[in-house]
Amino acid sequence: MRRVYMDHNATTPVHPEVLEAMMPFFKEEFGNASSIHWAGREVKKYVDEAREKVASLLNASPAEIVFTGCGTESDNMAIKGVAFALKDKGRHIITTRVEHHAVLHTGQFLEKMGYEVTYLAVDRDGLIDLEDLRRSIKPQTILITIMFANNETGTIFPVQEIGEIAREKGIVFHSDAIQAVGKLPIDLRQLPVDILSLSGHKIYAPKGIGAQYIRTGTKLMPLIHGGGQERNRRAGTENIPYIVGLGKASEIAQRDFPKRYDHFLALRDRLQQGILSQIPHVQLNGHPTKRLPNTLNLSFTYIEGESLLLNLDLEGIAVSSGSACTAGSSEASHVLLAMGVPPEIAQSAIRFSLGWANTKEDVDYVVEVLPRIVKRLRDISPLYQRHVTRAK
Repeated sequence: MRRVYMDHNATTPVHPEVLEAMMPFFKEEFGNASSIHWAGREVKKYVDEAREKVASLLNASPAEIVFTGCGTESDNMAIKGVAFALKDKGRHIITTRVEHHAVLHTGQFLEKMGYEVTYLAVDRDGLIDLEDLRRSIKPQTILITIMFANNETGTIFPVQEIGEIAREKGIVFHSDAIQAVGKLPIDLRQLPVDILSLSGHKIYAPKGIGAQYIRTGTKLMPLIHGGGQERNRRAGTENIPYIVGLGKASEIAQRDFPKRYDHFLALRDRLQQGILSQIPHVQLNGHPTKRLPNTLNLSFTYIEGESLLLNLDLEGIAVSSGSACTAGSSEASHVLLAMGVPPEIAQSAIRFSLGWANTKEDVDYVVEVLPRIVKRLRDISPLYQRHVTRAK
């Protein structure tokens, strides 16, 4: 059976060049980077090199890059770190209703500790109103945390404008860019972002490694205490193989960005056009143009997304019905509900997220298989039968 993987927003395979770069650090290059003897010195230089590669991808200074264990840790480190460091200045945080749960649940945690969190609404395309953001700012606002691009719909936020508002008011701005890094150009010498989160396994590095950009001068309390690693930002023995892997993945992402972007966009548009031309009652979720080049979120009305996902899996096609972190939940996506999508339509949503190894043949296979699956599920759907009866 043919296998097609279109769930790259959930995770990506480790790039062969990344795996090759990592292998020596599981064997002969085994030292602790904090050790001052030859074994430690040998590996320390590779950590520095990886830091430079991550910084180069973001056009930042290597001194502003901190390695973490994952994207979720990076988000927690940013939000809690600023909240605790600036609590004497204020305890008000602004975010949106469509953030990843790594941000939303951290906000809820802080609310239990006496902080106030404002959750901005979004429009039908998943974008905030910048004037709504301005109106939400208070004298005690210390942090604005808004994602760069949404993990479910791909909608890209106006990061430049948000950052300008934050800077004008003297507020720290954190952006969860875990889905954007490697898919969009990010220049942190130009963008007014103070803290930015990224994750290795979204850009063909292994799971279990992430990074944080922290602009020089930004106050942030460490999340993990212990030794003095990462310039006292994040204690713990450095995960050398994975740090090297993230560095290599960042180098590849920068090197291959133009052709990857065009590749993603061509395949996504081919997939979207193929599906919409052959299947009726399909709704695009997310902004039609301000969207990640690899992401397509569609609602197939009158059927459940979970049923569609399982039937596609039987045909060897791997997609998702939303964020991988909420897989298994019977509830409709909080992102789509916040966008005003009715629950029954939100529950019929499927996210296709393309990767560098996907081909036109993969897309054509999905477009060939999907219509008959949708027809079969609609034929047994009471909702669809009622629609057909009303239409007669």
